Amino acid sequence: MSRVCELTGKGPMSGNNVSHANNKTKRRFLPNLNDTTLQSEALGRAFKLRISAAALRTVDHRGGLDAFLAKAKDSDLSPKALKIKRDIQKSTDTAAALEA
Repeated sequence: MSRVCELTGKGPMSGNNVSHANNKTKRRFLPNLNDTTLQSEALGRAFKLRISAAALRTVDHRGGLDAFLAKAKDSDLSPKALKIKRDIQKSTDTAAALEA
């Protein structure tokens, strides 16, 4: 299982452990990933995603999965999230066409 957030593309970073004696050894900073189920209002169903805690806060702040994906860059999203984004766009386009 890869250690990359499906919504933000956030992945592991590298750095150093620095001891009191100023010895430096390599280490990895891993993102805080959680398996989460997010609900899409436009599609009326839930999706299981592996996202970072920061991404989960951003999804809540923007008003849900649909609003987050509308603003998200395609280059940051995983293939699974891109498919969800396209399905939401199709759903909202057809709903707008039916209203007009």
